Order: sequence, then structure tokens, then C-alpha cells
Amino acid sequence: MKKFIGLVLLFFSFLSVIAQPDPQDSAWIKENYTKQEQYIPMRDGVRLFTSIYIPNDKTEKHPILMTRTPYSCAPYGKDFSPRLWERHWKYYARENYIIVVQDVRGRWMSEGEFEDVRPFNKNKTGNQIDEASDTYDAIDWMVKNLPGNNGNVGVFGISYPGFYSTMAAASGHPALKAVSPQAPVTDWFMGDDFHHNGAFFQLDGFSFYSSFGKPRPQPTTISSPGFNFTVKDNYKFFLEAGSLKKLADYMGDSIRFWKDMYAHPNYDAWWQARDARRSMFNVKPAMLVVGGLFDAEDCYGAWNLYKAIEQQNPSANNKLVMGPWYHGQWSSGDGSFLGNARFGSNTAHWYQNNIEIPFFNYYLKGKGNLQSLAEATIFFSGENQWKKLAQWPPADAAPKNIFLSANGSLSWTAPAGKESFSEYTSDPSHPVPYTEDVHQGRTREYMTDDQRFAARRPDVLTFQTDVLTEDLTLAGVVTADLKVSISGTDADFVVKLIDVYPDDFRYPGDIPQQGRTAGGGYPMGGYQMLVRGEIMRGKYRNSFETPVPFKPNRIETVKFDLPDVAHTFKKGHRLMIQVQSSWFPLADRNPQQFMNIYEANAADFKKAVIRIFHDAKNPSSVILPVMNK
Repeated sequence: MKKFIGLVLLFFSFLSVIAQPDPQDSAWIKENYTKQEQYIPMRDGVRLFTSIYIPNDKTEKHPILMTRTPYSCAPYGKDFSPRLWERHWKYYARENYIIVVQDVRGRWMSEGEFEDVRPFNKNKTGNQIDEASDTYDAIDWMVKNLPGNNGNVGVFGISYPGFYSTMAAASGHPALKAVSPQAPVTDWFMGDDFHHNGAFFQLDGFSFYSSFGKPRPQPTTISSPGFNFTVKDNYKFFLEAGSLKKLADYMGDSIRFWKDMYAHPNYDAWWQARDARRSMFNVKPAMLVVGGLFDAEDCYGAWNLYKAIEQQNPSANNKLVMGPWYHGQWSSGDGSFLGNARFGSNTAHWYQNNIEIPFFNYYLKGKGNLQSLAEATIFFSGENQWKKLAQWPPADAAPKNIFLSANGSLSWTAPAGKESFSEYTSDPSHPVPYTEDVHQGRTREYMTDDQRFAARRPDVLTFQTDVLTEDLTLAGVVTADLKVSISGTDADFVVKLIDVYPDDFRYPGDIPQQGRTAGGGYPMGGYQMLVRGEIMRGKYRNSFETPVPFKPNRIETVKFDLPDVAHTFKKGHRLMIQVQSSWFPLADRNPQQFMNIYEANAADFKKAVIRIFHDAKNPSSVILPVMNK
């Protein structure tokens, strides 16, 4: 969904493509566009507030490009949105698009009742509504009532607006020709924003929802304040809170979705109905699914929405783009680095000019061609190269086990010994932090952070290869397949895939020194770059619908997928795997007792001894999608 802290700002940056603002652009747009505000009626009589920017040009008819958002179509009144000249929207304005931003049902100035990730209703009748029908009705009104439109409509949006873009694709309106869900909220239990494999992502969830979730009984232009954090260190704040029960106390009783979430701790029918992939049948418009390799919020959504469309609509015109980006970075003016990782070029600029704008121009204006647009356009970090692929995952990628071994090594050969394991004590009162530094909000840079701080902790297991003698490229899903025992009845498992740089590595022109500066100045020799990390709540190892306890000290299998990767471990680097049982305060702590964690008290959290086995009978491995040379 969004970077839960500052999501509204992210939305405002949401479709941007490139470029530094030109002071002439705002004057040009105000001179060449007319703003109109309109309440558009839905089939049940509810009216949705919509800001419409119409080109004054009358020499031809113009396409409509729309985003639907829960984050406001502000500014309200006669003022123009600065998105039209500060972001890549100005290029759509130069192309004389009719640009539309709509407050979704129940948010800001729109009428009706808001529902988070409102379930898609495949069998609507009469005046029944969902987000797909609201999109249909909005499109229908626009093509019939907006002067000078050419009858072609496109929809796009980042994060939560990405969810509404997905619902647009399910609307079935014949005028809808092209849709681009970008970092789309897709499944809030399995991998987006609120949960990953059942573990609650409290740092994002609490910070975001304490403001976003407040009720809005009447249309308004005023936002709601969030929680007042008097403690500016998020590790300290969440540790002192002690439990999710205390967070519920802080949140109060007025926020419905927060209460619903606590009432549905498992992946039941309530959550399943809110999986946007369930709407992806009979998809007609051209689809461009976009996401970031290092998106801390909705990396899961982009990969898995694309796959769902492919599986459920084999003939759909469906394309995938994944770049080396944080949440929404493709709409920024750069994209050449994230934290200390450099990507060698302005990847956002390249995407905007070579993919997104040509995509909408082709389908909505009949302009140009898309002969160079591949099925999957994927940036491979490590080697810092775009690859145009005929499918995703690529046909020449094959699963290959790399085995955790004694003495912290990794091997392509299964272990042959007996009764071999590595052990650590997981202490909920001293959980492993997700990043080394102190922050109030969640950082976006943690997705490429140096993991040396974690490798130095006794409750983090580290396994690595010898120095690679040739490049190793991974493309697809990474699967952790662990053989474990625990002294308690539940535990979490965090598996991290890491690229270890050579000890003498430095970027060209860098002067190694202590301190963090964007893209450089950090001691990169021996850097342990996080390529992909994921958490699994152990009690869901057999079923997300029906959790089961562990039997203390009994060896069991914990197998789960990490989001897809596209990365090349260069010759001279090492591949590292880290295993731990907390990732705090990104994810909530597990009491390490089998229970409903939403109801846990501070006293319920217990230490547990965790063993990861690596012997012939119980080989732990990570299954890597290795591309053939």
C-alpha cells in the first residue's frame, strides 16, 4: 500500500516520471487547461468528488487518464494541483490528456462509506457496488459528458491507488483501454503492508492507520492527525509498548479496520475476500504492472498481481516492469541509487520515457508503437542492467538448492553428516533490529542496507559461500526450506539473501569514510547488501487458515517463499544467507508460545532456543532461481 509513514506524500508523487520542474510549466498548464470539479453519480446514488483538468485545445479529441485515490484529489477549489508540473504528469499535459483525479467512495469530499480494500463482487446485481463498479460508472459518465474526449480511458496509480487501478481493470468498461497498477496493494495478509506470511508489520501499520483510519462521517477537505509519538526511537517505542494489545489501546475504539484486523488473526474468508487477485478474470484492457525490487511496502503485490493475471487470463495483454526502486521511486526524478547501493543510471527517467508514457500514448492516442516493450522488463541489480524477457520468471532460470552447512558455510552439495545443527537463543526482550540506526519512522533504505550489524549478533546465524569465481544470476522466487526445532511452541523465521562485496570494493570516485550519505561516502568494502529478506510466522507453516503449534524440540519443516529477486552476484563477491527469529520493530514480536498474538500480554513473551539443522537426514536449504549462462 504505501509507505505507511507519509503515504499521502507518496501518492502525490505517484505517477511522476522524471524531470526537474520547469518554472514555465505551471504557467503553461494554467494557461492551456481548465479545471472542473464534479460530483459524479454512482449507480446507488452516491456521488464521488472528481477533479478534472481539460485541455483548452480544440483541434482534436483527447484521451482521459484517471487515478482514483483515498489520499485526496486536493487542492479543492480553483487552484491547480502542482502534480501537473512538478511530476511527470506535465508530459501528459503536453500531450493534451484530460487528467482526472477522483476521491474514492467515503474519502475526503466523496459521499458514501469507505471500506478498506473493498472486496470485489463478481456477481453484482442491480445497485450493488464495489470499486470496480464505481470505476465503471465514473468512466461511463466521463466519456458521455466530458467535452472533447476521444472515448479512450486509461487508469493508473501507485500503492493504494494501485489497488484501485486493479479494480478498474476488473470493471469491464469498453472505453477502458489501458491500466497500470503500480506497487499495487494486493494481499494485506500474505505480503503487502500489514502482514508478511502472517507476521504483523506493526511499524508501518500503526504509524499509517492511526491517521488514515480515523472515521470521516461527512465529506471534508481536512486531514486527520496521527498518533503523537513522544518517543522518537521506534525500537524503544514498540518494545516499551510490550504487546499488540497495548497498540490497540493507543489506537482507540474508533478505527474499524484496526478492530477488524485484530478480530481476524488468521487468513480466513474475511482476508481472502480482500485479495485483489480474485478480481483478475476476463481482463480486457492492456495491463502494465510496475513495481520496485526494493519496495518495502508492496513488492509482493507487483510480482503477484502480474502472475495472477497471467494465470487467470492467458491471452491478456499483460506486461511487467520491475526496477531497482523503493516505493514509487520510478515516479521520481532519479532512480540511480537507494541508500548505499548504486544502479549506474537514472532508471526512473529511463522508465518514464521508454515505457510508461509510450504505453499510454499507444493505447489511448494511437501514437507510436510498442515493438520494443517486452513481456517483462526487469532491472538486475548487481550487474545493473535492464533485461527484456519473453516471460517471468525467465525460461532459462531453474531452481537449485544451496545448503546451509556446518561452520557457517553454504554448499551446492547436500550435507552427508549426522546430527548437525546451528543454534541460537531468541529473546523477545532483545529482538534483532531490522536496521542498525535509530529512527522514528520506517526507512525505505533498509531494503538494501548493510547487514554487518546483524551478522555480529549471537542470535543471527550467518552462512556464506566461498568467493565466487564467476557471476551468479538469480531470477524468480527464492524459497527457504528449513529443518528446525524450537524449545517453545511457536517462533518466527527471518531469512535474508545477501550480497557480500569484496573487502577492497569501492564505487568509482568514493573516498571511504564513516557515515551515511546518499549513494556514497560509506565504507563499501565487505558491504553485506540485503538483496531480499522475508519473515514467516512459524505457526502458519502448514496452513495460513489453520495455525498449529510446534512440539517442543521436535524437528519440523518451515518452508516459505521470499518475493522474487532479479540480482547478479558478481565474480569476487560472496552469497550469504542469514537466519534469525525477529525483525524488530518492522514486524511484531512472536511470544514464542502458540497463541493469538493480538491477545498476548507483555508477560507472555518467552525466550526460545532455535536450532537450524544441516545434516543428511535434515538438510536445510534455500532454493535459488539460477539463470543458466
